[in-house]
Amino acid sequence: MSVICYYHPCYSTLDLPATHRFPIKKYRLLFEAIKTLDDSNHFQFQLPTPATSQQLLLCHSSEYVMQFLTGELDSKAIRKMGFPWSKELVERTCLSVGASINAAQIALKYGFSLQLSGGYHHAFTDFGSGFCIFNDLAIAAAHCIELGLVERVLIFDCDVHQGDGTAQISQQQSNIISCSIHCEQNFPAKKQQSDLDFALNKGCTDDEYLSTVQQALTLATRLYQPDLILYNAGADIFAQDELGYLNISLEGVYQRDLAVIGFCQAQSIPLACAIGGGYMRDINQLVNVHLQLFKAALQYHK
Repeated sequence: MSVICYYHPCYSTLDLPATHRFPIKKYRLLFEAIKTLDDSNHFQFQLPTPATSQQLLLCHSSEYVMQFLTGELDSKAIRKMGFPWSKELVERTCLSVGASINAAQIALKYGFSLQLSGGYHHAFTDFGSGFCIFNDLAIAAAHCIELGLVERVLIFDCDVHQGDGTAQISQQQSNIISCSIHCEQNFPAKKQQSDLDFALNKGCTDDEYLSTVQQALTLATRLYQPDLILYNAGADIFAQDELGYLNISLEGVYQRDLAVIGFCQAQSIPLACAIGGGYMRDINQLVNVHLQLFKAALQYHK
């Protein structure tokens, strides 16, 4: 059976200043790289449905949602968000959040799904931060809960940075469980309290990291018994990531993704994956790190 993947060309068409830190071209290049994989015919790409304002309001304040959608954010809020505001940014944001909602629902139907964006875990209830505008995985979780499709959702966050926005939102929504495995010495300086936090020291290597992932998954599922897991597969754990601080090999990234996918399949827990963060000026190398998730997916779903 085909694995449904959500992708939209607008993920990479945002017009950013030449010096902007965000690697906006990686989404298109990743989409092209996936199609070169052996057995890539097992991936079925679909266009996402844009998130509605009502869906955004499941996790964000009405004032913040309306100010972003209508271009009324002040300069301080825009600076903290990390992107210059534009109508194209609004379209891209709603489509990316919509893709995570779509992926969550497809995972519940077929057991597994992927989306080529998402993982915007620094978005708080009433402001965006660190290139994250709306918290797509929290919104997807809240949407599935509101529809009565699930009772409890685990957001399993393996981005190198703590999912501080996700933690703050989950503090207000008891059926959304936040679990973050991150580098303690990295952004954000002020951490929030997730339901489960696994803070690793700078320079952590493969063995400790992979052991922590396994322990965290086992503990989170035993304590909370989620009906759905939303996985933030951040590429910025990779040793050469410029905003990372961990020392994880490319093989370690692959083994992490393989472990998460395999665990969920073994436990019969539906899993939807987002690619999360990754920041390297060598964009082809960055794409290769993100590609490990899709290679791992093919080991279990083809």
